Amino acid sequence: MSKPGLPQGTRDFSAAVVRKRNHIFQTIRSVFELYGFQPLETPAMENLDTLMGKYGEEGDKLIFKILNNGLDNPAKHEQAKADFEKILEGKNNKGITERALRYDLTIPFARYVAMNYGQLTMPFKRYQLQPVWRADRPQKGRYREFYQCDADVVGSNSLLNEVELAHIYASVFEQLKVPVEIRINSRKILAALAEVCGGADKMTDITVAIDKLDKIGIDKVKEELSQRGLNNQQVTIIEKYLTISGNNEEKISQLATLLGNNESGKKGLEEIQYVLTNCDISNSPNHLVTDFTLARGLNYYTGIIFEVKALGVQMGSIGGGGRYDDLTGLFGVPNVPGVGISFGVDRIYDVMEDLQVFPDTVQIGTKVLFFNLGEAESKNAFHLLQTLRKNNIAAELFHEQSKFDKQFKYAEKKNIPYAVIIGSKEMEQGTCIVKDLTKGTQEEIAQSALLSYMGV
Repeated sequence: MSKPGLPQGTRDFSAAVVRKRNHIFQTIRSVFELYGFQPLETPAMENLDTLMGKYGEEGDKLIFKILNNGLDNPAKHEQAKADFEKILEGKNNKGITERALRYDLTIPFARYVAMNYGQLTMPFKRYQLQPVWRADRPQKGRYREFYQCDADVVGSNSLLNEVELAHIYASVFEQLKVPVEIRINSRKILAALAEVCGGADKMTDITVAIDKLDKIGIDKVKEELSQRGLNNQQVTIIEKYLTISGNNEEKISQLATLLGNNESGKKGLEEIQYVLTNCDISNSPNHLVTDFTLARGLNYYTGIIFEVKALGVQMGSIGGGGRYDDLTGLFGVPNVPGVGISFGVDRIYDVMEDLQVFPDTVQIGTKVLFFNLGEAESKNAFHLLQTLRKNNIAAELFHEQSKFDKQFKYAEKKNIPYAVIIGSKEMEQGTCIVKDLTKGTQEEIAQSALLSYMGV
């Protein structure tokens, strides 16, 4: 019998890892709630038509399709073979697959808004913390199953939303003690670049290539642009664009010169300037910077786009998002503006491990372990145990009568900070011995004082 294993790109999470991940989830959720967002959950799978064609040519290739039921029916074998041939040619076939695992949380959210538009209070602010799946090549920080934490606002054109989303990023990463750069650009600026380079029809070719800059470098980007049909003059303009540098004001000035009087470019720069001017995170260690190389290779973005990079570690983006002014139009409900951001929890976890910024208290589950010293003693201990639990103090009674050494080792391995010992003498006197295992101290107190000793 072969050894059990996991599908490539997926992981099990031990209690220690789950507690650290929950620390991240709880921090993000608390900030979302603080800003007035409300929770939403959508199914793990969506109809294939809901997802396909929404993520660009690169994204569509990474969608996990789900086989239909009933393909093992012998009567359908020949038809199934023919349908599979079409799938191998890159075509979709409803005889084989009609559903897929969700690629992100934004498109399912847009589908939800379209289906429930008449019942929602606008602007509608939702957050969502759920797993997504991508048929990507697994590597550090890149998994096939991973969590996203999204916050989106639909039904508002106000750039105040972008300002608040930047503040959410700054607040979350400050609380997690992760120094970051919050990078912004605008798809309007990228559209202007395409127009300067010969036409709006070149925008997808340009953004797909630019989005790979961090991975393949500027020479390879120029090569890919040439392969996508751009001439030498157009590639030179894009190279000038990608080498813009300096502080925010200097970058904006250089870009304004490069784009000239292009209306889309002017509008994009105005929007970026608004966010920079109104986003007061000067007291935060996390900085808001313009990055005109930022492309966000998803076709549905139309305005400001965000990406978050952790400082001091080798890691890809740990957050991203942007404005999508007609995403619900894909589902028959046009003219509903929206903007949203996402946190990549799995990458954030890896960054926090590298930086060693998880708080020590995150690993404390059980706070008190009652030693088991016999039947009568354990009955006494169990009564106190339940009293602690009723007051929201996590506590356990060791499962059997054992040597002290074995019970101490159990507490040590589970990072339990307190041990309570009740022997026959303590039973008679109505006392208990409390050992602080982190400090190595102990004292004998009345059993009735145990709650107050634990801070209740």
